[in-house]
Amino acid sequence: MTDVAISRVLEPHAPVEILWEPQTFLPFHPNGMQFCVKQPDGTLTDAWTVYSIGGGALSEGDKSDGNPGKGTLPNEEQNATDAPAQEGEEADLYPLNTMDEIMAWCQETGHAFWEYVEQCEGKEIWDFLHEVWVVMQQAVERGIDHEGILPGPLGLQRKAPIYYTKAKGYKANLQSSGLVYAYALAVSEENASGGTIVTAPTCGSCGVLPAVLYHLGHNHSFSEERILHALATAGLIGNLVKHNASISGADVGCQGEVGVASAMASAAACQLFGGSVAQIEYAAEMGLEHHLGMTCDPVCGLVQIPCIERNAFAAARALDANFYASLSDGQHRVSFDRVVRVMKQTGHDLPSLYKETSQGGLAKTM
Repeated sequence: MTDVAISRVLEPHAPVEILWEPQTFLPFHPNGMQFCVKQPDGTLTDAWTVYSIGGGALSEGDKSDGNPGKGTLPNEEQNATDAPAQEGEEADLYPLNTMDEIMAWCQETGHAFWEYVEQCEGKEIWDFLHEVWVVMQQAVERGIDHEGILPGPLGLQRKAPIYYTKAKGYKANLQSSGLVYAYALAVSEENASGGTIVTAPTCGSCGVLPAVLYHLGHNHSFSEERILHALATAGLIGNLVKHNASISGADVGCQGEVGVASAMASAAACQLFGGSVAQIEYAAEMGLEHHLGMTCDPVCGLVQIPCIERNAFAAARALDANFYASLSDGQHRVSFDRVVRVMKQTGHDLPSLYKETSQGGLAKTM
């Protein structure tokens, strides 16, 4: 749907021609695109190279690599060592950039993760997260009602309505798992068909967190206020990974998308069920650790196979990570920060054959 989205925006202003060059790897990031402006006679008058680095964030890359990008986009991610803020740029909103630092702050002040988010963002963050929660719920509800075939050459049938209907017929213990599957499928299928979703942390992994929170909010009667607090904690987890590693499947594989989404959902669920700061960190650590090394090899480069199904399983694993952490005292050997560092290194060790829009793994066999 990339070409559809671009054309819808630009065609009202000028004719659009899109040329795909999958064999070309630009130097800064695998997901790059160059926009060229041509006059009617074919004369090139302007060009702009921009990279999609995950979660809806854009970057113009490292200016030293010859990239003709202009200026700095406000949501640019620093993939390398963070440079000091330049004149006219905002300093980092969050002064603490590792889980260990934030946990130390929580233990010293007695505050929770979500209170750290509020302190950094201001109370207006709750209006924004309310909007996020509304969009997440709408995506679930549209998805479980939306039947038919997903766009693209695979002819993949939507599964969320069927899973939802069947899950309702089971007894409570099995119904719970079935509904979580249905909710995750619903949001992922909405994404695959160009519907409105929330990047959490990315489009390809957008079904995990809404599935867990929708299930807990609607079937366990948690209040909206507590759901928003859980969203704040989940967002903090995702941004820690984005700041210290990557959430781009093209950069580090699906561990950076579905793995991070599972970590976010694990932490959110653990907080909702009254987990301590240490237990929440443990849940997030497990959510990411047990997705380490996950490749991103979608069939035909579409977020359909295996991505949609993977969202459903990651949502279920997030609830398992919450339960496992809740039974513990929160003490464990491998820290969340360590897993983030390992994930980054593992992702960079993976050959591009096993990353987003690859031609290896499942993509090759099918």
